[in-house]
Amino acid sequence: MEEVCEGKDFSFPSHEEKIITFWSEIKAFETQLERTKGLPEYVFYDGPPFATGLPHYGHILAGTIKDIVTRYQTMTGHHVTRRFGWDCHGLPVENEIDKKLGIKRRDEVLKLGIDKYNEECRGIVTRYVEEWEKVVVRVGRWIDFKNDYKTMDLKFMESVWWVFSNLFEKGLVYQGFKVMPYSTGCKTVLSNFEVQQNYKDVPDPEIMVSFPIVDDPHNASFVAWTTTPWTLPSNLALCVNGNFDYIKVRNKYTGKVYVVAECRLSALPIEKPKSTASGSAGDSKMSNSKTKSGKAENLMDSYDLLEKVKGNELVNKKYEPLFNYFMEFSDTAFRVVADDYVTDDSGTGIVHCAPAFGEEDYRVCIENQILSKENLIVAVDEDGCFIGKITDFSGRYVKDADKDIIEAVKAKGKLVKSGSFMHSYPFLLEI
Repeated sequence: MEEVCEGKDFSFPSHEEKIITFWSEIKAFETQLERTKGLPEYVFYDGPPFATGLPHYGHILAGTIKDIVTRYQTMTGHHVTRRFGWDCHGLPVENEIDKKLGIKRRDEVLKLGIDKYNEECRGIVTRYVEEWEKVVVRVGRWIDFKNDYKTMDLKFMESVWWVFSNLFEKGLVYQGFKVMPYSTGCKTVLSNFEVQQNYKDVPDPEIMVSFPIVDDPHNASFVAWTTTPWTLPSNLALCVNGNFDYIKVRNKYTGKVYVVAECRLSALPIEKPKSTASGSAGDSKMSNSKTKSGKAENLMDSYDLLEKVKGNELVNKKYEPLFNYFMEFSDTAFRVVADDYVTDDSGTGIVHCAPAFGEEDYRVCIENQILSKENLIVAVDEDGCFIGKITDFSGRYVKDADKDIIEAVKAKGKLVKSGSFMHSYPFLLEI
């Protein structure tokens, strides 16, 4: 009988390696499959990993769980076929080839030829097979590497299309619309998983923009806040929270009248009268006062309260479009809608909606019949540049146009406030 090693002399890693060697010598996995061949089949759908990278903790954890499930089903009287697979489709493979060939744009892929591009992709899918097998075997997972499959295999792809065609023929497939994250570099939509992989803290411009209210007795304007000025040419609605209190205030020094959420009044700029040579007590107090209420008191020195209403009372009020690119929607657009997604933790309590560029914007605009799914216009092309319809910025990359859009808003006299805002923003992961 083998002597048992205990205490500090015992090594779990060494013992695990002895067990793996023993399994290999007696062909434990292969024998198990042979002995259970006549039993009911348990089909386990295993999402395969990308073939372009090395295994990490997430793969090991998921692989361990999968191994437990398939072992358990075997012990309960099933035959469980386990073949390792490789995901050969999607951005990870393409990103590797783009870096290898120095490809930056979609037209460069077409110039090379899709057939040649695909062949380059095929050439790297087995790059790390040996490393993967070594790690998977070492963690004790029983799975067949010799009879593996790849999602680029014709039989695999045809089986997927066969399943989809059956769903279609049964009337279980429908065409829907959804706003998705998009990479202008890769010219493709991204999954939520891909987007969540690489957030970075970056500075973006933040501006407050005024939207004059049609037929308002005080010539008031709604004020909306945004960190994406490039979406302003696509504005079709303004959204408030129906449960919030909104106030109409007049600036004492400029005479301008604004509407914002009462709880966000502090976001408006504090206006100060021009100082005289000698100054005055009033001027001094306004610029230097430090009171318990702080900025709120300073703001009330700058603004007169004219009205106070609930957000629901603002619904359907029309406002003047910031730009005239989408005037064909005038009958239904450029009005106020209400939704609970508007929060009071930032901005003005009024959200500018560009339905093609925000999931909530799209939902709210569709629900309120601002436009229909069929006539949604995306003002940006696949390269991230404005289309010809956006005449003032046509052909410009959206982020490069931010400054000029802000200047255009300022020239229209509708820039209330501008600055810089540091926030977390998703970037394409360099895989």
